[in-house]
Amino acid sequence: VCKHGNRSASSKCGTADVLEALGARIELTPEQVVRCVNVAGFGFIFAQKFHPAFRHVGPVRRELGVPTIFNLLGPMANPAPVGYMLVGVANPARMGTMAAALAQRTTASLVVHGHGGLDELSLAGANRVIATRNGVVQAESTVNASDVGVTSADNGSLRGGDPAHNAQVVRDVLANRLAGPIRDVVVLNAAVALHLAGAAVSLRAGATLADSAISSGAGYAALEAFVAESQRD
Repeated sequence: VCKHGNRSASSKCGTADVLEALGARIELTPEQVVRCVNVAGFGFIFAQKFHPAFRHVGPVRRELGVPTIFNLLGPMANPAPVGYMLVGVANPARMGTMAAALAQRTTASLVVHGHGGLDELSLAGANRVIATRNGVVQAESTVNASDVGVTSADNGSLRGGDPAHNAQVVRDVLANRLAGPIRDVVVLNAAVALHLAGAAVSLRAGATLADSAISSGAGYAALEAFVAESQRD
């Protein structure tokens, strides 16, 4: 996994913020990102480091406090040659545009709009998805919590907080200390990603793999490996 992300601009906490709170160094060189992927199975590309112009846009985005075109540009600007992408959009009207763009640069991708307006898969109801494969945009379909065998829950049960709070939630989920909706939504999104990438033959199989990674401690070990590797010079 090679995640391209930034600090929070239109929300309380961005990917970069929570990774820093977990102890990771985020301003990595391309070589260090590759090393993290090879060693830990996960790398983080900090948008401001790889796209310096983003630094100038950030303050304006924070002042506006609402999603902008940069919420769409971020995923598409990932400099890593990833073959598979799972991308969430908060505005369903943008799903087709995003899918058409991703179809041109990936082997397969999935654009999702979560029930209730989330930019990730939700436990609360039917999630709208558009898949692409080999350059072809497929018809829109839906994914529900029941498709992977987890329990439905309202979006309020998934509400996060500041980077420190969210980092602790990440630790608790991956260390198998937290059950309930937050773990379930991690399993749901991971199951879809694993199936998209061909690592699981079905959504249910993907959920089994994700649940096993948490229960066995493999997920937490990967987090620790990434944090440690990111701190190396």
